[in-house]
Order: sequence, then structure tokens, then C-alpha cells
Amino acid sequence: MVRMVSSLSRRAMLAAAAAPLALQAKSLKVFGAQLYTLRSIINQKPLEVLKSLEALGFTEVEVIRGNMSQIWDSLKQTNLKPVSLHMDTSYFFKDIDKLNPALDDAKAKGIEYIVCPYIAPADRGGVDVIKKLADTLNSTGERVKAAGMKLCYHNHAFEFEPVPNSKERLLDVLMTRADKNLVGLELDIMWSQVGGVSPVEVIKKYKGRIPLMHLKNVVKLAPQYNERVAKEAFQTVNGGVIDIPAVLKAATASGVKHFFVEQDQTPGNPLDSLKQSAAYLKSLRF
Repeated sequence: MVRMVSSLSRRAMLAAAAAPLALQAKSLKVFGAQLYTLRSIINQKPLEVLKSLEALGFTEVEVIRGNMSQIWDSLKQTNLKPVSLHMDTSYFFKDIDKLNPALDDAKAKGIEYIVCPYIAPADRGGVDVIKKLADTLNSTGERVKAAGMKLCYHNHAFEFEPVPNSKERLLDVLMTRADKNLVGLELDIMWSQVGGVSPVEVIKKYKGRIPLMHLKNVVKLAPQYNERVAKEAFQTVNGGVIDIPAVLKAATASGVKHFFVEQDQTPGNPLDSLKQSAAYLKSLRF
């Protein structure tokens, strides 16, 4: 009898200790999708695809300006909220006279964030090039802010290349030079991993400066500073080597506001891959 009471008491103590941890567990209640993932199918049947996306549990989307006019009327027929817009990179560097009209259009559509999505390999370089990029982003950020929105920069892998004779990486140079009041970071956790840097490390280092995040995963790769990875390397959020619970725990503690699932390459219908990622995120506690 004494042993039985002792055993029951021990279990009660363990349950009591576990209860606060259960109460502390979080879930990602709101998440979106980057519509680039659906580029192979969305233009043909935009309403059908967007309704399917909504049915999977997505509530927000990140739009691409290149096909925004083709999908916008359909998007308005759903409850999906267009939070951010990947703008043509040329608007920041070459066709800057087109930027203000594009910003006015985005603002009228309810967009909150404008994103500089990609720097072509020919336009990349070392520290001096990255500093010029930051200066351009600062200038653009002023125009975006004047239009009533916020500017973010989306990383790939090249920004994680180490700076010679330094402990810094190119991303550090960019973030130091960029005005935190004008330029935020949309952290793509997969490309951070490809570049050999833990996404959690980046999140903690730039706490408060990462309002947007791309959620996706990747197979184990040696660090590289370009996007030349096999199609099969791209994984659903619940696949690959990135510790997603750790990422979400750090991100929610560091002020990330919007999470977009993206998978650049999928083995079949991209909706099937997004379904897997959505199911995982809905069930996840971190």
C-alpha cells in the first residue's frame, strides 16, 4: 500500500510539473503562403487555387507583382489577406520612375510590406557592393515609408558569405548599414541554412528587425553561397534538417509578425506540398 501511494504521488508530482509546460506551449495560429510556390498553376485557375489554399488553413498571402493583376480579382473573392508584395527588383535600381506609381497601387490594395526579393548574381559582390545595396534600400525605404508601408529585404544564400579577415558575413554588413527604421529583413530560413548559418542565430541577432519570415526546409548540404541546389533539396516545412520548433520559438519571441510557407520547387502539385506544411504547422506546439 505504501509503495502504491508513493507511485501515485510521484505520478501526480510529474503531472503537476508538466502542466505549466503544457500551458506555456505555443502554436502558430496564423500563417500564410508565398504565391510564388503556386506559380505553375495559379494563373490558369486563380480562384480555384486560392480557394484550395484557404481550405488548407492559410489565412495570409505574399503576392508577386509580376502576376498580381491576373490573380487579384480572384484573391478578393477569398478571405486571404494580402500582407506583403514582392516588387520587381528593377524598380529599386533601374526603373525607379515606376516605383511611386507601383507603391500607390500597392497601398490602395491594402499591402503592408514591400519586399526587395532578389539580387541577380551579376549584381552581387563583396563589402562595397553590399554597402551600396544598403544605401539603395535606405533610399527606397524612405519612399516606401512615405507611401505608408514598410520595406523589407529578402535574403538568399550569398548574403551569408564570410567577409575576409572578419567575423562578419555580408548580411551583417547589410544590416549594419541599413537604417533599422527604414529597412527590415524578410528572413528566408532555408537559404540561411544553405549559407551555413542557423536561422535561430540570425533571428536572435536581429531581434526586432525581422517582421517577415519564409518557412521552408532543406536537406543537409555543405554550406554554399549561391542558389544552385538540386530541386530535391527543397522540402516541406516538416522535412529537412531545420529545427522548425526552435525557429518558431525564437521568432515569436523576437517580434516576427508574419510567416509565409514557401517551397521553390515541389515534386508534384505544389498544393500537395503546401497541404503537408499546413497540416504540420496546425499540429505543431513549440
